[in-house]
Amino acid sequence: MTEESAALYVVPTPLGNLGDLTRRAGEVLCSVPWVAAEDTRHSGPLLKLLGSPARTLPAHQHNEHEAAARIVERLKAGEAVALISDAGTPGISDPGARIVAAVRAAGCKVVPLPGPCAATTALSASGLCDEHFLFYGFLPNKGGKRRQAIEGLRGQTCALVFYEAPHRVLETVADLAAVLGERTLVIARELTKLFESIHSGPLTAALAWLKEDPNRQRGEFVLMVSGAPAGGDDGAGERVLKLLLADGLPVKQAAKLAAAITGAAKNALYERALALKE
Repeated sequence: MTEESAALYVVPTPLGNLGDLTRRAGEVLCSVPWVAAEDTRHSGPLLKLLGSPARTLPAHQHNEHEAAARIVERLKAGEAVALISDAGTPGISDPGARIVAAVRAAGCKVVPLPGPCAATTALSASGLCDEHFLFYGFLPNKGGKRRQAIEGLRGQTCALVFYEAPHRVLETVADLAAVLGERTLVIARELTKLFESIHSGPLTAALAWLKEDPNRQRGEFVLMVSGAPAGGDDGAGERVLKLLLADGLPVKQAAKLAAAITGAAKNALYERALALKE
């Protein structure tokens, strides 16, 4: 191996298509004596396919402290270790960041390799024209905390990028629509895999689109929402709308009054009111 021997190599692995493994990543995985893997059972077939003789050690979210200590021990002994997650880049909404921090704190070398990442892969095909993006990763599991987190992002003028699991995608999309209102949502599903799909449309219509076909709710998701309009509504329209709805006003009347009071777009408030009611 031409790389430095006693180093931790952060190695991205394919999201689904094995052809996306870089030649350098394959060379590292076949040359190091140790591979720290999120799930050794999941990574075993990949290492076997490559013909890697490396021994594996578990490095998942529940044992990162212990895994880091073992990795530092191996590095101090002059051995190289490759760090991989089940798919994509370690440390990007996957275990790995704490291990990297511990290795650096111990004075050992960390070598990052470029490669697959679901967020950037999805963004490249999104068509969103926002100049910047904010990668959030997974939103909180519970509805109240999830809506609170989205509320904190509502004023961001950059595109918002989230990961989501299939069993929560409907709830998450409903909350995004209720809080953010009229935006563009791009749904990227099963990237690089057989049933890959990328759909773009109004955020307020996304929940209905997902419900039209149960197959659209399957797989791993990247959700990308266009940013808030620069210099747009500061949220006063929605705040007034929520108060009016809480007082029992019909959706149409509440939207009309909220628009008259705040100057926000009536149609957008009406769509937002419908989403809140759902």
